Amino acid sequence: MNRLTKIMFVLGFLLTSVWSYSSNSVYAQNQKFSFEFKQTSIKTIFQYIEKHSEFIFMYRTDLLDTSKKVSVKVEKQSIEQILEQVLKGTSVVYEINDRQIVLKKGLERSEEVPQQSRQNKLIQGLVKDDKGDVIIGATIKVKGTTIGTTTNMDGLYNLSVPSENSILIVSYIGYATQEIKVGNRQNIIITLQEDAKNLEEVVVTAYGTGQKKASMVGSVQSIRPADLKVPASNLSTSFAGRLAGVIAVQRSGEPGADGANFWIRGVSTLGSASTSPLIIIDGIESTTTDLNALDPEVIDGFSILKDATATAMYGMRGANGVMIVTTKSGAALDKPIINFRMEASMSTPTSIPEFVDGVTFMELYNEAVRNQPAGKEAYTQERIDGTRQGLNPYIFPNVDWYGEMFKDRSFSETFNFNIRGGGKKVDYFSSISVGHESGMLKSRSKDFFSFDNNISRMRYSFQNNINARLGKTSKLSLRLNVMLVDKRGPNESTSSLFSSVMNTNPVDAPIMFPDDGTTSYIKWGVPTNTAVNPLATMVNGYDDTFQSTVTASLNFDQKLDFLVDGLTFKAMASLKNFSQSVQTRYSDWNKFTVNNWSLNDDGTYNMEVIQEGAEVGTELKTKSSNTGDRRIYLQAMLEYNRTFGKHDVGALLIYNQDEYMNNNPGTDLLVALPTRRQGIAARASYAYDGRYLAEVNLGYNGSENFAKGNRFGLFPSIAVGYNISEEKFFQPLRNVISRMKVRASYGLVGNGNIGGQRFAYLADVDLTGSPAFTTGINMDRTLTGPSYKRFANYDLGWEVGKKYNIGLDMTLFNNLNLTVDVFREDRTDIFQTKATIPSYLGVYGTSYYVNSAAVRNQGIDASIDFGHQFNKDFSMTFKGTFTYAHNEIRAYEESVGDRANLSRIGYSTSQQWGYVSDYLFADQAEINNHPSQLIGGTVGPGDIKYVNQPNVYGVYDDIIDKNDMVPIGNPTTPEIVYGFGPSFHYKGFDLSFFFQGVAKTSLFMSGLQPFGTMTDNKNVQTFIADDRWSPENQNIFAKYPRLTIERSANNSATSTYWERDGAFLKLKNAEIGYTFKSMRLYLRGSNLLTFSKFKLWDPEQGGGNGLKYPTQRVFNIGFQMTIK
Repeated sequence: MNRLTKIMFVLGFLLTSVWSYSSNSVYAQNQKFSFEFKQTSIKTIFQYIEKHSEFIFMYRTDLLDTSKKVSVKVEKQSIEQILEQVLKGTSVVYEINDRQIVLKKGLERSEEVPQQSRQNKLIQGLVKDDKGDVIIGATIKVKGTTIGTTTNMDGLYNLSVPSENSILIVSYIGYATQEIKVGNRQNIIITLQEDAKNLEEVVVTAYGTGQKKASMVGSVQSIRPADLKVPASNLSTSFAGRLAGVIAVQRSGEPGADGANFWIRGVSTLGSASTSPLIIIDGIESTTTDLNALDPEVIDGFSILKDATATAMYGMRGANGVMIVTTKSGAALDKPIINFRMEASMSTPTSIPEFVDGVTFMELYNEAVRNQPAGKEAYTQERIDGTRQGLNPYIFPNVDWYGEMFKDRSFSETFNFNIRGGGKKVDYFSSISVGHESGMLKSRSKDFFSFDNNISRMRYSFQNNINARLGKTSKLSLRLNVMLVDKRGPNESTSSLFSSVMNTNPVDAPIMFPDDGTTSYIKWGVPTNTAVNPLATMVNGYDDTFQSTVTASLNFDQKLDFLVDGLTFKAMASLKNFSQSVQTRYSDWNKFTVNNWSLNDDGTYNMEVIQEGAEVGTELKTKSSNTGDRRIYLQAMLEYNRTFGKHDVGALLIYNQDEYMNNNPGTDLLVALPTRRQGIAARASYAYDGRYLAEVNLGYNGSENFAKGNRFGLFPSIAVGYNISEEKFFQPLRNVISRMKVRASYGLVGNGNIGGQRFAYLADVDLTGSPAFTTGINMDRTLTGPSYKRFANYDLGWEVGKKYNIGLDMTLFNNLNLTVDVFREDRTDIFQTKATIPSYLGVYGTSYYVNSAAVRNQGIDASIDFGHQFNKDFSMTFKGTFTYAHNEIRAYEESVGDRANLSRIGYSTSQQWGYVSDYLFADQAEINNHPSQLIGGTVGPGDIKYVNQPNVYGVYDDIIDKNDMVPIGNPTTPEIVYGFGPSFHYKGFDLSFFFQGVAKTSLFMSGLQPFGTMTDNKNVQTFIADDRWSPENQNIFAKYPRLTIERSANNSATSTYWERDGAFLKLKNAEIGYTFKSMRLYLRGSNLLTFSKFKLWDPEQGGGNGLKYPTQRVFNIGFQMTIK
């Protein structure tokens, strides 16, 4: 069949479908009858109906006793109402297909209906949709009871109900639930209509305005907090895999710092420009910290704005996508709804690096010494044996620093109380939340001091939303959120503490020496005065950080129908004030070491302990700091929505202004000046008959970073949509494809943020700097005097992104929703510092910003949502998402000469450059015959061997240096993020689990090199001891090169040797619960399992040496009660 024949076949099918559909009219609904029969046979009544209408009865003769006499009186009634009376008392049900009336045998009551009391009423019937198709698996329940059933394969049901006053609740996924009073009917035919909520569902879009989901043409995803299944302390950690188009990774598990880094549709810019999406909470620009602090109980929903149509109205702020969060509102209720939730959790590290013991360390150190010329072993056999035998712990220390400082579990608790209610004039929603988190640091300070060094974070949150209707056309709303956080912990950062574990070996000093009564302070053990004792740094002081965030918005809505029907005026004024005070208590600590020791005849030891450095006071000192900022936002809006017959018209015009002020600017003038923005946004939309959709948006913004003439930017977008499933010719396919819509959009977005710079087009001159600048061919002439920190550039302008999007929304079989979007963004004029000015001109360190770079970001995101009700007790849903986002630098300010391999053009913004390793050198002969490796250090057998790279002309220089670096591995930001998982409901039980994974990403190990000088002698991870090159194990494929005392730049350089596959699949969440009438108990786990090729630590934490606060495996037990 050729292409033309296929097209003709499809056209013919569609034309036939259209004709068939037009003939299948609403005849049955419109045909009315008026007649009266007394004690007349059913057959006679059927014949009368056939004679006076186009109906035809079809049935088996053995199905119904048509000679049975009945009395019927009807007045302008439909065929269904007549059949209800005629078939009353029989086991026959009917189905109307256009003009055909098919009689069927109902369910056998003895098989399907449980034995009931004689007072119960037996009913039967059929459930169908508005097109006449039977519905299989529809649920029919008697309201207020546990009595219920489901329809069979023919859409039939029967049920025993308590009385004629019983009310049936009929439901099926994708259709509106109906309540039907039984009355005196025995045969009840039920027609379900498609759920109007699916069509009328309003999705929150730009500036908090709503659009009907069915008529929306932008790429927007909405989700409810309950679908995230996240521990209450953090929201952003659940985004990955659950929100299509969102790429998220969690790099830390530290309380208060365990939020995920996330991007909407990946990264489209580079350098110092912001890559984070805009977060709007109740109309107010917020931070990721604000988002993570929100209790899920107060959130009504999320909307993720992804394409230009959805984000263009935000102009310069929406270039990287927008996340809109709305909190709950009150409602006019007879009595308030009170909700209480209590949750307790236990956290354990998902994975932690392992270290060798003291004996293994010393043996490996001696091996490293022997691997170098004229090496002399540092640790004697006597010392090794003494450590192995566990003799005197001060002379032969063997300290597990990780075990001494960190514990394997921590605990947290969360409480929330909220109330929702109101009347016709005023409604309200109020919530109070209290949360406590503890860290995994051991409380060792309690052994010595009166304070606790472990992390303890208390969070108090108050949300109060009030809506007051001032009249029929006016409404005033107040949204108030107060967030208080009190965090205590060591005054040494956790990253520093974990790093100190790596930098301190187990044998060179004990934790502390015994108190001999000669001092009033602790004698902390160190090998030298410059060395660090990790435990001492952890316990000698603490930070107490108190943060308060107050966010308030006042909204006024006024309908202006008295001027123009459908016109509304809205205004908002908001304030967000953040303040932070840090009180630090700290003390110095005294360092001691063993100078000499001797063994007595009785087996005891004498040792001379001396102080390293001068004695210092150990009293607690104090210092404090205060920071904060304030944001004031004003917005005015005119919104117009009208329907004229089949035409839906909408328009929106918004003015907004914003002022940001640093509350503690110090002496920096630029910091002291408030940052102000103004903008105008507009939208116009049109829909015809719910089928043809169009929308135009624009944002007009100004930026202080650009000179006059470039200061303002206009960012328009246009989108169209087509609801194919609303066409008449599509109706025959609606049984399979319930809904189908295609979308397309194009638009511009802008970015004016230049890495925190202000007035970037102006020159910045330092009048006090000394020395001022260095110049000369050899960079050997330094001059003093004024110098430029930044050159002026009055041509600096907007970074502009062109966004393209094509989308498909589809529903199959009324229970499978599928959304697919293909997107591309071309970001041009990206800000960069000029890199091609020779340093010898004296401008080294001087910034000169230009619009020079370009990035293309493209990919696909998709989501699937399936639900099915198997019977009245059992149902399931399945959700899945997939996101692929790949970016590529198209233009870049760089100077690479004849080394094309150094160019970033054509590669990802998170692409890593390094050397290509060819495993390890086998022997000296191979080294002698290999190009010289000038990366750093003396190269020997067992060191990493690198590949020499040619220049652009294909010439090899036989020297391996920085010019031989090439792009290696996959980007460090995942390009693929996906998630999937089912949930099941059986009676009161619910069970769900969700998997989340990433792919096309690499991590690079670094900072692992042990040893060094005796004053800087690092620890050794176990994997190094297990699989390293050594004279006894000359394996060139070993996982670690030869050990050396010197820090070998050759072996620590970034290369494919240290590249690992960063892909993983996690069992992200699992939850089981049971719901009573008004109470629910549940157990939940997060980060339960990880499947990955990389085993040393959690691959989600990224590269490095794994020594950071680990991500946590969290187990929650919760209790929730609702009182209505």
